[in-house]
Amino acid sequence: MRSEWAEKDYYADLGVSSSASAEEIKRAYRTLARANHPDKNPGDKRAEERFKKAAEAYDVLGDESKRAEYDEFKRTLATGGFGGLGGYGAGFRGQDFSDIFGGGGYSQEGGLGDIFSGLFNRGGATRNTARATRGADVETEITLDFREAAKGTVIPIQLTGQAPCSACHGSGSRTGSTTTCTTCHGSGYRSESRGAFGLSAPCEDCDGTGQRVTDPCHECSGLGTVHRTRSITVRIPAGVIDGQKVRLAGKGEAGPKGKPAGDLFVTVRVRPDAVFTRTGDDLEVTVPVSFAELALGDTVSVPTLDAPVRVKIPAGTPNGRTLRVRGRGVPKRDGKAGDLLVTVNVTVPKNLDAVSATALRTYAEAEKASGFDPRSGWAGTK
Repeated sequence: MRSEWAEKDYYADLGVSSSASAEEIKRAYRTLARANHPDKNPGDKRAEERFKKAAEAYDVLGDESKRAEYDEFKRTLATGGFGGLGGYGAGFRGQDFSDIFGGGGYSQEGGLGDIFSGLFNRGGATRNTARATRGADVETEITLDFREAAKGTVIPIQLTGQAPCSACHGSGSRTGSTTTCTTCHGSGYRSESRGAFGLSAPCEDCDGTGQRVTDPCHECSGLGTVHRTRSITVRIPAGVIDGQKVRLAGKGEAGPKGKPAGDLFVTVRVRPDAVFTRTGDDLEVTVPVSFAELALGDTVSVPTLDAPVRVKIPAGTPNGRTLRVRGRGVPKRDGKAGDLLVTVNVTVPKNLDAVSATALRTYAEAEKASGFDPRSGWAGTK
């Protein structure tokens, strides 16, 4: 659990109830992200703030384990703050509160972890670690051809949002000079008394970094980031399916003052193909053949994602049978590939010349003479 959650209401930030399902939470986040995305609201600080709050809320509520921790933390606060200090021996005997509140011993800034560490003599080291902030996550969509998605590709895309300032290289300072924040004394947190003990929250004067810029960059006003359009190259792995999300760590919006960037989530849309379909890692294709090729057997050329292959049709193959060619399907992550499933489909000629018609009649008469009846045993003849 994290002490900064005490002042957050992530359900309200997403506009859902605390009993909302995972799907409802995801839907609410996507709606807010689309409506307030910086690309749609250039220069709108309010929309940008709503976008970041929604992303932060979804980062917690969209993760099952984090949501459970957050809910338990809120429930405990609502019932009086972790059982109160009176009678703590029964409620917290032998429990390591450095695990619950993110670790940390006592410091002059205080906080839940500090108080409980002092009470139970657990984790007595002093810590002045600043809050680890990061840039916002970004979502976008791309559309690929069927074969690009199956084989994998590299595609350039453009994103508009917070990017590192080129003038100060993301530091927020013209010379890289900083000083310890006088509000939080370099801890990155400010303390607040709540009844019998205190809570900590990120320091607003230094954005939780513990440091303040003494000579702000003129280009970014000390933020370390600017709103601009940038181009990045996205590598799409082989075998992605329609609707799949690809995560690119650190390719989202830049973090403030040199902090880590958020992640980029790319939703892949796949166009249908005129020749192929797929089931899992198997590639499917229907090949037109003649009656003679099925009856007598033959070898036909069949397309693949790469060069065509020759597929042998055994004599007497019935129409609609599927032949399997191993290893010529969609590539897998382990370097192997699925199979190519070839379905043969008889194509009947619409117009026969005189020679072909005569030959076919001769065959039909011979077929009857041999006693062959294509409807023998058919249920419709009973």
